[in-house]
Amino acid sequence: MEQSRVQTTPLPCGGVGGGSDTTITIPFLQSILRPRPVEGHKGTFGHALLVAGSYGMAGAGILAGRSCMRSGVGKLTVHIPKMNNDIMQTALPEAILHHDEDDMRWTSMPVDTAPGTAYNAVGIGPGIGTRQETSDALHRFLKSMAGCHVPMVLDADALNILSLHPDWLALLPQGTIITPHPLEYRRLVEAGACMDNVILVLKGHPTTITIPGDTPAQYVCPYGNDGMGTAGSGDVLTGIILGFLAQGYPPRDAAILGVSLHAISGDIASEALGRHSLIASDLTDYLPQAFKQITKDTLQL
Repeated sequence: MEQSRVQTTPLPCGGVGGGSDTTITIPFLQSILRPRPVEGHKGTFGHALLVAGSYGMAGAGILAGRSCMRSGVGKLTVHIPKMNNDIMQTALPEAILHHDEDDMRWTSMPVDTAPGTAYNAVGIGPGIGTRQETSDALHRFLKSMAGCHVPMVLDADALNILSLHPDWLALLPQGTIITPHPLEYRRLVEAGACMDNVILVLKGHPTTITIPGDTPAQYVCPYGNDGMGTAGSGDVLTGIILGFLAQGYPPRDAAILGVSLHAISGDIASEALGRHSLIASDLTDYLPQAFKQITKDTLQL
């Protein structure tokens, strides 16, 4: 496996001195991407719960939901405000929709989220907003998951809420994945958030994945391009990671595969469309080709 020394991402509270840095390669991705059993069915490949979108931000839920489905998950439920029903039902007919009690935003608990119930993984954040009702809903949800080992990925507004309530990070299950861009990460750091119990995906070029521990490990993704710097790109990444978590991948592998396939999709899309013209939905459209590139080892980057 190719090694590369890079600037290590600091983790407030724990620090990262002495960790190892690894550049992700195609053979490494092949070693952790599982073959799909030929006798598999939708129950085999997991059930994901996505809490995403608010009135005026339905697109975030659509982007994350489509990429989750394209990542190979067996079934997806999206918890949405009632006013987003028609557009979600039209844009993502493969998903099951669960409606919030509120018309415009997340305020109530999604169904069947207790340990041992329906969902294999949970993703929260794209487009949910940061209003008080939504902040309260996130807090109640995190408290309800105490002691639960359902894997989680948090992004976007979920992280903005946590930067206002940094003590809530202590409620996250060990190995929860958070995916901030640099500004969201800075807000968390400035708030004094302790992130030594989470897997940190710090988006950028390159994107880094930091695994906590006594000697934290950092993985560096060499793929991707500036065309991916567009609204909704992070929502697509959240959906891909959620899909891998729901399929039973360990959080480390889900983060590495999600980041890498997202970036490789961006490189394929850039080659086809040009960097100036990329939009977030292109990343999902080219995700099947990214999977093929990994499984056939034909990518030359």
